[in-house]
Order: sequence, then structure tokens, then C-alpha cells
Amino acid sequence: MDALFDQGPFAPCPAPFNLAAYILSHAQDLGDKIALAVVSPKGAQRWSYAKLEQAVRGVATGFLDAGLPPGGRVILRLGNTVDFPVAFLGAIAAGLIPVPTAAALTTPEITKLADELDPVAIIAGPGVPLPDHPARVITATALEAMFTNPPADYAMGDPDRPAYMVYTSGTSGRPRGVVHAHRAVWARRMMWDGWYGLTQTDRLLHAGAFNWTYTLGTGLLDPWAMGATALIPAADVAASALPLLLKRYDATIFAAAPGVYRQMLKSYAPLSLPKLRHGLSAGEKLPEATRLAWTERTGTAIYEALGMSECSTFVSACPDHPATPPASGYPQAGRRLAVLDGELNITKRGTGGQLAISNRDPGMMIAYWNAPDETAERFHGEWFLTGDTVEMAEDGAITYLGRGDDMMNAGGFRVSPVEVEATLSQFPGVAEVAATEIRVKSDATVIAAFYVTSQDVDETALSEFAQTHLARYKQPRLFIKMDALPKGGNGKLNRKALRQHWEADHDQA
Repeated sequence: MDALFDQGPFAPCPAPFNLAAYILSHAQDLGDKIALAVVSPKGAQRWSYAKLEQAVRGVATGFLDAGLPPGGRVILRLGNTVDFPVAFLGAIAAGLIPVPTAAALTTPEITKLADELDPVAIIAGPGVPLPDHPARVITATALEAMFTNPPADYAMGDPDRPAYMVYTSGTSGRPRGVVHAHRAVWARRMMWDGWYGLTQTDRLLHAGAFNWTYTLGTGLLDPWAMGATALIPAADVAASALPLLLKRYDATIFAAAPGVYRQMLKSYAPLSLPKLRHGLSAGEKLPEATRLAWTERTGTAIYEALGMSECSTFVSACPDHPATPPASGYPQAGRRLAVLDGELNITKRGTGGQLAISNRDPGMMIAYWNAPDETAERFHGEWFLTGDTVEMAEDGAITYLGRGDDMMNAGGFRVSPVEVEATLSQFPGVAEVAATEIRVKSDATVIAAFYVTSQDVDETALSEFAQTHLARYKQPRLFIKMDALPKGGNGKLNRKALRQHWEADHDQA
């Protein structure tokens, strides 16, 4: 049987459409219900659906009154406060294009993005590095003053038009802006049953930062579109405090990257979570040891999903259709997926190949920002090429086998080794450098930098240089001096051999 999944397309997105109007539609029938609680051991900041919509539409008015033009890019430099989703949805409501960015990005990193985007405004939270760019800066205080403005009308229009952008690491080492249409949020409805088992009575707690697309979609947009309650930990909440928050705030679904589950399991022996139905995991492959330990200590399952910034999640397990390890899950109803061989033809089930998504998917990106050649390279006919190697079983279950390139994973964020190498090569005395992801434990990996020097190098100073020029999640955790880096016959750096040699020489228990 061919490694193809297609049970028919998902229901088309209605038109005219506005992502923000759709997400906040329950302000009309559930106005007094709590939509968002930003929680900490000290208490919670609660927002009803009506209050949230008022703030979003008030911000839209503020942006329009400021003269920000339709289609203009707005960079969000905000932390884990309610300002983030309000600014994001407020921009979309007004017809602008918000661009969430990680607060951890350094000034040089965010300046590169700003130069590429030429934003009309930058929303600035306290203490978050800002780009060296002449765009208008709107402080968090000024943003919050807009919350009570008279509400703007939603900018309705074609669901295929751009709504927002997210940045992902390109394989070339240059981060790429992924342009998503308003219809992308409509496509997320396939996850409600296909992954979450989401209902209007749920209270979903997501442990990630607002600027991460996993948190933005799973932690906020989907619960609100359903009419559920989103629970988000405040910025200073450590993983060790999450079990208390899950219990205190009656969370029924918990979402996090595998690394967060590992940290929680280290901090607590018994985990008493009486209201929790199950957990969700995405961002990187969930280790089986982590899954088993969580289930043993909580009595609940973790349902895994595969996805990427260009199309969110599309393969998942769910309460109604659990997957048997090592499979991650099944294609969600409404998706059209295939596994392609080396010639980019559909292969047979039971055979490994590259996972591909049909361009008919309403969640598929429009394009990479200002990168037509790279956009074209990712498509072959109708298929978007994910770069993930998988195997489809006879029953349709998808098992993740790894990346087809050298992209690294840092806590769920994909990081290009080329970007890290280009930065570290600027340090005096570093002649050559290779960045790769290495396994340091059976259930944990880190980014390592292997380097060759032309003179003595102070490794502490090299680490400090990385901290200054790279976001924290991109920074190597290990620096390893080498006499030479492994290369192929054509002189090309062989990162795979570097990984294999290092891991073979070190205990991975």
C-alpha cells in the first residue's frame, strides 16, 4: 500500500474572515467566562472573554489612530504577559501583520530581522533587547493605555491574505520569516479532536513562552477558539512549580516540550494531579523513558504531535486514537500527507522516507518572507518537503526517524548549525568550528561547538562571546577543542561523523 494519507479535505475556511475575530467570537456568548489566567504560586491575573476582546479591539484602534498602514509589519518584543496576545491579536484585528520574536534574541540578532522586515512599529516590553532600527517604538505602558480605547471594527477579508509571521531557522543559517494566512487558524480545528481532545470545559495549561508558535497556538488560540480557558505560567515560574500550578488551578490538559516534562520528573517523586486528563508534547521527539515515567507518576498519558512552523502540527496521537510507541501518532483527519523516496515519489508503507504535506492544507504557509527561491525549493509539485524522515505503518501510524539535514533542536526550537558556526567563527583564534546536537543522556541532547584554533583561545571568553551574540537557546552548552574536524572527500564538513565519534566515546546512560 502506498504511504499516502487522504480521507478528503477539511471544511473550507469561511469568507470574509479575520483571525482575531474568529478567535474571540466567544466574547459574544461567553463574555464573563475566564479566557486567560496568567498563573504563579502567588496568584493569578484573570481575563474574561469580554475583557480580552475589549483590550484587543482597543489596541486595534490605537494602532489605526497611530497611522500604522494596513499590511505593515509589527515586531513583538514582549515577555510572558497578557500584552503579548493582546498586541498579536490587536494587530491582526487592525489588518497589520504581527511578528512574534523570542525575547531571548540579542540586539544583533533582532536588528538583522528588523532590517529584513522594515517594521512600521516595535512593541517593546521592559528589559527586552530592541533592534537598532528607526521604526516607531510602542512601549508596554503605551500599549496598555490602548486597552480601553473605543473598539475598532475587525478588518475582514480574504482568508488567504497574510495574517502574521513567525521566524524559523533556515538550513542556510539565515532565519526565515514564515508568512501565514488568516486561514491558518481555521486549519487548527483539525487538532481539537486529532490531538487535544479539547472541549469547552477544559482548562489547558501550557508551559512555554508566548512567542513560541507551540504556545501561541496550543496554549492560547485554540482554547479561545473553542471557548475553553487558557492557563499560562508567569514569566518567572520555574518548572519545579508547575505541578503546584496544575493542581491549584485545576488544569485538565497540560502542554509542554519534552524537556519540561523531564525537569518536572526530576523535581518531584509523586505528582498528584487529580483534575488532569492528559498531557501534550511537541517541539522535539518525546523520549519513551519520559513518557513512561510521567504515566507512572501521574496516571495520565502524554499524546505526542509532529509539526513545524510552516504548517503547525499535522501528525498526532489523541485520547480517541492513541499511538503505540515508537509511533508518534496518525495524520489528522483532513490532512493529505505522503512519505516520499529519494526520487520524491510516494513510497510504500513500512519504508522510510521524507514526510511531505500537500499544498492544499489550509494550515500551509504562504511563503518565506522575501525568499522566493527558498520557498520554491521546499515544494515539489503539490508536496511541501518537511525534511523529516519518517515511516508510515500499514495502519497509517507515523514513526519519526530523524532529520534529513543537520538542523539542531534546542528545547523545541530548531537551530541552524550554520548560524551558530558563523557567529563563533568571528571569535579571535577560532580557525574552524562545527556546531551539532549531541546526546549527553539517553533522554537529553545539547548543542555542542567543536572548534579548531590557530592560537590559544580562552574558552570562558568564547562562551561569553556566544552569550552576547546568540539567543540563549542557540548557545552551545559544550565547547570541545579538536585538532581537526571530520570532512568528506570533497572537503565538506561531516557533522554526523562528529556526533557519532563523540557519542561513541562517552557514556550515554
